[in-house]
Amino acid sequence: MIAFEPSPEHAELRRRVQRFVAEAVIPLERDSRREAHGPTDELRCALQARAREAGLLAPQVAREYGGLALSHVGRAIVFEEAGYSLLGPLALNIAAPDEGNMHLLEAIAGPAHRERWLAPLAAGAIRSCFCMTEPPPGAGSDPSMLASRAVRDGSGYRIDGRKWFITGAAGAAFAIVMANLEGAGPTMFIADMTSDGIAVERTMDSLDTCFPGGHGVVRFDRVYVPADDLLGAAGEGYRYAQLRLSPARLTHCMRWLGAARRAHDIALGYARRREAFGRTLGEHEAIGFMLADNDIDLHVARLAIWHCASALDAGGLALAESSRAKVIVAEAVGRVADRAVQILGGQGVTGETEVARIYADLRAFRIYDGPSEVHRYSLARRLLRKGSVTPSP
Repeated sequence: MIAFEPSPEHAELRRRVQRFVAEAVIPLERDSRREAHGPTDELRCALQARAREAGLLAPQVAREYGGLALSHVGRAIVFEEAGYSLLGPLALNIAAPDEGNMHLLEAIAGPAHRERWLAPLAAGAIRSCFCMTEPPPGAGSDPSMLASRAVRDGSGYRIDGRKWFITGAAGAAFAIVMANLEGAGPTMFIADMTSDGIAVERTMDSLDTCFPGGHGVVRFDRVYVPADDLLGAAGEGYRYAQLRLSPARLTHCMRWLGAARRAHDIALGYARRREAFGRTLGEHEAIGFMLADNDIDLHVARLAIWHCASALDAGGLALAESSRAKVIVAEAVGRVADRAVQILGGQGVTGETEVARIYADLRAFRIYDGPSEVHRYSLARRLLRKGSVTPSP
């Protein structure tokens, strides 16, 4: 059963995050340490120090790692509020790719990996990256095209391959790497980013600028990985990827919903104040309808997120629910940001407000974690195979 109002505990936590973002995060949005490819690690550490002091750092992880062990519905509430500033998820240590990697490590890593990598990652002492996507002819939207290879070498493995669009690669302490293991198939490894043979070739220019380290091209040239650094079981890489990607794409939806709401609120405030042709902008039907459509899109997006979060909390992989939510939310928040730009006029395409930056970052979301077309394709296949992807009430 989906509750359409947060529990008292979640409501109080939401208020705490709202205050924190307003008082500790938004004032740093103009900080000089927010650079072209993303916030610097110096700014990240400063923000996370504030969250730690407020008792809000990494609230999604288990209490033994300093978190609040939030359910997926709890994350939906908190992550949306954190996303109200593009720096908010970074401050709370709930930003991609670290948040998804924490989830994966909690789910399948052994005690040694948890102690070595998860504990400092949750504490904000280090960053990580997830290396799956490859340049052509390797894996992109079709993971079956995975070209990176791993072979056994003595008691360990050697990895060869090239990855790109690797968020946070520059400055990451470790990588979770997907490669085809000889004789086993797609397998995940944990690689120390200081290992011989790992090179971040370059940081790619991109529309979005909210991730520390940006998006990198990473080369693996006979990188040695000890046997103990195989993550989980050999040949289970695709299954683990699904275990990571369904919740991770949903947390993207949560964070971007908060950012879209911020863009809408900025535009709404402007429409209330700015006058033209004898009345405020909002009193003109064209602008009023855009504001109404924003409200509708934000509401539907939130419902899709909460529905998928409830399915995850019930113990399922929620593959269809997460695909559906990803399409609904990515396209809805894009429309909201676009209307906000239009309402603001010239201010909407400049740095006078945060809206232009939000607009650029949100556009990328229709591609990240699977473009809308791939999720529609996945849903269509399920429909053709099963007749329905939604149980009857």
